[in-house]
Amino acid sequence: MHTTALAIDFADLAARMRGEVIRPGDRGYDDARAIWNGMIDRHPAAIARCASPDDVATAVRFAAEQDLRLAVRGGGHNVAGTAVVDDGLVIDLSPLREVRLDEASRTVRAQGGATWADVDAVTAPLGLAAPGGVVSETGVAGLALSGGVSHQRRRDGMTIDNLVSAEVVLADGSRVRAAADEHADLFWALRGGGGNFGVVTAFEFRVHPLGPEVFALNVAYPLEEARSVLTAWRDAVADAPDELSTAGLVWSLPVVEELPAELRGRPYVGVAGLWAGDPEEGERRTRELRALATSMIDMSGPVSYLDLQRSLDPYFPSGRRCYWKALYLEELADAAIEETVEWSGRRKSNDTLVIIRHCGGAIGRVGAEETAFGDRGGEWMLSIDSTWDDPADDEANIAYTRDFWDAARPLSTGQTYFNFPGLLEDGEAEVRSSYGSNLRRLERVKAGYDPENLFRLNQNIRPGGE
Repeated sequence: MHTTALAIDFADLAARMRGEVIRPGDRGYDDARAIWNGMIDRHPAAIARCASPDDVATAVRFAAEQDLRLAVRGGGHNVAGTAVVDDGLVIDLSPLREVRLDEASRTVRAQGGATWADVDAVTAPLGLAAPGGVVSETGVAGLALSGGVSHQRRRDGMTIDNLVSAEVVLADGSRVRAAADEHADLFWALRGGGGNFGVVTAFEFRVHPLGPEVFALNVAYPLEEARSVLTAWRDAVADAPDELSTAGLVWSLPVVEELPAELRGRPYVGVAGLWAGDPEEGERRTRELRALATSMIDMSGPVSYLDLQRSLDPYFPSGRRCYWKALYLEELADAAIEETVEWSGRRKSNDTLVIIRHCGGAIGRVGAEETAFGDRGGEWMLSIDSTWDDPADDEANIAYTRDFWDAARPLSTGQTYFNFPGLLEDGEAEVRSSYGSNLRRLERVKAGYDPENLFRLNQNIRPGGE
């Protein structure tokens, strides 16, 4: 049972914090409770907008003392909506957005409320990048804790593979640093285990040379060529060098003045990606992928890494309704392509993106037990990103996404991707199938750092023993 929020004196919490506590009826409450996914409409009892890690520790202790349901908001971009909770407390990290680059050590430190746009603004002008989100408004924290697949993923690995250390507020309000040589068990669990173990107030990542200019692949083919294009793309990238990260996709061209009128809004099958190396070499290395059929439009070319990182932002603005689910495929067999093409033709929204990301490369060279994320054997990730505007269309879009996901599941490794988990309604079954043999160890780490399961609004890992 949880304490009813009506009986709690949040003025006591406000008195202990340097930041502000926002309650229903306060000016700015509705803005403060709103998150990126417009489907999520929850009313917390209070929002603790933290001005420092000490504020975070104070709010965590308060939630534990009062037996409150606790949500943690980083960038607020989480599709499942776990950044906000009804009748509970939200720890809002959005004021904590400082980013510092250490060129000598080739690392960047980002606070828990930072977005990838904040990180890129510091690193990209110097020709450096940490593998982060492909929508720049994505929060650093949520993406990093559940994996992180970037434009340069095959060369530089997942976001978690580049984590050097993390500063964490634990369930008892204490603050620790987790790294390979300090709280190593916690450091292992943070790399893929989500927000189960504490509130990360700062992340330290390795950065890699990239840009400032890169070669971006972005070619659209007629939708009726989907089977042949996706098959030819798969075969062409089977032995791709690590510098080339690509995806095959079904989407719709944007309705923008830059496109000819006859192409605006038209569904297509596409190939997109990044050459993480010399742009001129990237142009040469991607020519085959730009000639898989007669293209409708080829938008490939050199672009600044900053512009590439921001290029998808207009198509995923805050407030749109989203239900996204993903899974890893055993292989991109003809049957998987057939399912993708068939189900893509049934999209309920013209804005829904169906995308198969080629992973492997550096990602696949990390052992299953090296990080909490688990097995990396699935070289292809299928993601069904249903996106729409009208609440009346919720049921149809969710049902479509789930039916597509269920149809593809027999072709998968059984592992989902927890940054695109629907609304986490599959619960414990999805946790078991995704973490596999790592789950028992995760349960032990959870028992050591959060024995009362305070941090449970996530892909929850229950505390367990030997």
